[in-house]
Amino acid sequence: MQIVDVYRSKLRDDINTPEGDEIARKRIEEYANKIRPASFLDRIRIHSVDLGVSAPKLNGARMNPEASSKALTDITFEIIYTDSISISLSTSYLFNYPVTSFARLPVSLTISLSQFKSFVTISPPPANSPAPVLSFSISPDFTLDLSTTSLMGSRAKLANVPKLHELIQHQVRRILASRATWKVVLPGIAALREQVIKEIKEETFP
Repeated sequence: MQIVDVYRSKLRDDINTPEGDEIARKRIEEYANKIRPASFLDRIRIHSVDLGVSAPKLNGARMNPEASSKALTDITFEIIYTDSISISLSTSYLFNYPVTSFARLPVSLTISLSQFKSFVTISPPPANSPAPVLSFSISPDFTLDLSTTSLMGSRAKLANVPKLHELIQHQVRRILASRATWKVVLPGIAALREQVIKEIKEETFP
């Protein structure tokens, strides 16, 4: 729970007020526009973000038998995460034929997490490591259930298009799979906080 709370707090710059929520919104908007396919998707506007309140549940921890010869053994367990995390945004799909930006299709979305489920392996650092790092790796066949509500069009609006939901779920899965391993500096939560700050600034929300 502490790790999740640290990430939430750092996204808000440790400001637990509406001002902190706005800081988090702007950071997520900046990241969304950094990774969007600009050739066919207009600038993304994030309207609201709910970072959630709960932590993942861990079940069935077991030691990895293949690593039994190591002084510190890998541990695998099941993680189930259900929360109120959601994001509301708007953008436009760009039609680039017969010329660039020939037409735009406005799109409004709300994306919510229903459930994330995966096996996770924790790999401890060597006992004599001068800078110990704990690694978390998720299974490539994780379960991700998202719920989406959508409106497409400016006049005759289409609501909750199934293909759009499939596309969004596929893209979120791709992003998670590309970042399948997370590293945490040890020891203690103080070092973890500094690592989180570095990740937010350098990797996710520069």
